Amino acid sequence: MSHSTAFLARRAQTVRSVAAGLTILAAGLTLTACNNDGTGAKSSGKAESSATVPADQGADAGARGGGGDKGTGGNGGAKGGAQGSGTGGAQDTTEKAGKNGSAAKQNAGGTGSNGAQEIGTCDVNKAAVSVQSVNRPVNHLLLKFTNRAGVDCNVPYYPILRFDNAQAATPAFEDSKPQAVVTLAPGESAYAGIATSSADGSGEGGAKSSNLEVFLKGLDSSTTVKLPGDGVYVDSSAKVTYWQRSAADALTW
Repeated sequence: MSHSTAFLARRAQTVRSVAAGLTILAAGLTLTACNNDGTGAKSSGKAESSATVPADQGADAGARGGGGDKGTGGNGGAKGGAQGSGTGGAQDTTEKAGKNGSAAKQNAGGTGSNGAQEIGTCDVNKAAVSVQSVNRPVNHLLLKFTNRAGVDCNVPYYPILRFDNAQAATPAFEDSKPQAVVTLAPGESAYAGIATSSADGSGEGGAKSSNLEVFLKGLDSSTTVKLPGDGVYVDSSAKVTYWQRSAADALTW
């Protein structure tokens, strides 16, 4: 083979080698392009759907506020969880408070309407009862009744009085009837005026009495008080007023 022929043969071999190298390079570039999405992140070649993500990973992603597209999915999960728990908790608390309030209201209503006890008649055995003479009007006594019980009570109508061993009770002076029954709180007093005899001497069957037995109308129990001085003259004209709230009202006839 001549010198020129050998040179051409080597040149052709070099060209073929270069061409083969370019082919290999092109194949490599093509493979790289297929495995790269252009963002610098290598693709596995298999799309992962949210359905294939384990539930615990999804919960962790939601709690961290991440895991979604640009982080919004995670934030949405966290926000949704917060709203779900917060709103639900607030609603549950509100409902409980409402129920408790209704129960308290019902209990309060029961106490006010059904729980309130009706005020009863005073007990003479739980009271301080006294009688005293007065200058005006003449021939009068003032009866005082003080509630010593721990609760409110009523003194109904007028006191039932019996001087010493008199067979009949002293009649009431009807014009003294108040507009309402007198109710006494613990420590409060009611008063009644007693006319023992007529000023002009028109009464009959008079006699001196030393003791006065006091009843409350409608009750059998009584208490006995001593009359002022060495006794009080009492005749058929004796009368007693209804219970009054003040001594002045009891002595105004």
